[in-house]
Formats: sequence, C-alpha cells, structure tokens
Amino acid sequence: MTQSPALDAAAGPSVDPAEVARFAALAEEWWDPTGKFRPLHKFNPVRLTYIRDRLARHFGRDPLAAKPLAGLRVLDIGCGGGLVAEPMARLGANVVAIDASARNIGIASTHAARMGLAIDYRHTTAESLVAAGEQFDAVLSLEVVEHVADPASFLGDCGRLVRPGGAMVVATLNRTPKAFLLAIVGAEYVLGWMPRGTHEWKKFVRPGEIGEALRAADLAVTDMTGVAYNPILDSWKLARDLDVNYMAFAVKA
Repeated sequence: MTQSPALDAAAGPSVDPAEVARFAALAEEWWDPTGKFRPLHKFNPVRLTYIRDRLARHFGRDPLAAKPLAGLRVLDIGCGGGLVAEPMARLGANVVAIDASARNIGIASTHAARMGLAIDYRHTTAESLVAAGEQFDAVLSLEVVEHVADPASFLGDCGRLVRPGGAMVVATLNRTPKAFLLAIVGAEYVLGWMPRGTHEWKKFVRPGEIGEALRAADLAVTDMTGVAYNPILDSWKLARDLDVNYMAFAVKA
C-alpha cells in the first residue's frame, strides 16, 4: 500500500505538510534531467561550484583537488532526491542528508546505492538534529527556506547545527516584484518550468532576513551572490543582482 504524500512528512514546527506533499508527489522525477526538476538540474552546476569554492577557501583547501572536501562532515537539509548530496560525497565530504519526506529519502537512498555512494540519508528535520546535539562542519540549505512554515526559526536551527569555525550556505528567492514576475509568472505560468503553485511569493526571503536569522545563531554572512539565467545559452551564472535567485555564505566564529 502506497503512503499518501500528506502522511509522508516528518513532524516539526518548521515543516509545512502541504509543501512536503507537493514535492513528494514528484519524487519519482528527481533524477530525470528533462522532467519536472529540469530547472534544478540546469541550476546545479553553478551552485555546486559556488559551494565547493567557498568551502574550500574557508577550510584552506584546494578547490581543484580531486576531493577538496575530504574529511568534512556536511549536512544537506531538504535534500530531495540527492541532487546536491551526491556531488558533495564525490568531492570527499562525509554527507548526512535529511528530508521531511520519507518518499524523497527512499528515492535518494536507492539512487546513491546504485551509484556506489555512501550517504547517510535520514527522514528527519533540522529541529530533531538540534535536539540530538548534532553539529557539522558545513550546513547546506538550498531552495528550502522558501517552503518552510517559519523561516526565521528554521534558519536559526540550521545555524545551530554549524560547529564553531564551520560554515553554512543558503540558496533561496528574494521577495521582490521582479522575483514574482520571473520565478512565479515566468517560470511557472509562462514557461512551465515547474508546476503552478510550486512557490508562494509571500514565502520568499529577503537577504536582510537571512542575515538577521543567522546572526541569532552566531553566524555572520560573509558573501552574497545572485544567480541569473541566460536564455540564449540556457544556463545559469553568478551575478551581482540579488533580486531573484541568490546564495549566501555564512561562518560561525
């Protein structure tokens, strides 16, 4: 008997069951580069390069080494099907990847096993890891905070999971009119990149709100970059414009 996506969600105050159900319903398509998650597959190279380079610089590693993240314990929050967890493991990190959807964890675990990758996938929440006293060298929260029930609380928990001297990467969407036009009207209704209703503009998070929430968890944002789409090349690149997609890198003293 197949479990209903609505009953699939791990419990926690930051978990929005409707959001978990929405992505769980698409779980079988995570690894289809031409399917519903095509935008993430296109977006992945630029964000992976940013994460690798920033973490390598922070921890004094060579980003071009075969395994620049070797020995680092990295947490991927809201891992979905494992599109980021797997590359992090290939870069040498000891990866713990969590998701509020049991269905996503099942898909991710099966794919990682098929690829011969050892990734610690868990059906749990950031709050639960905080309660268990876990900490990591680096915490990743990529395109997740705009889907949770309480962004400030969620980011605070993410920050508490970073060990002293560690780092965190957040990727999300800015709450601007431009983001509404491009990320919702354009991406969902005109281009059909994602199912309609994937995003709610009121849940988008401004850079200042990211910084404030992370400061409460003793992290300081040291870098922010926008990510822009080039329709001619059908690819993404880092940009100065933070109005739509952006990433933040923060460190804990």
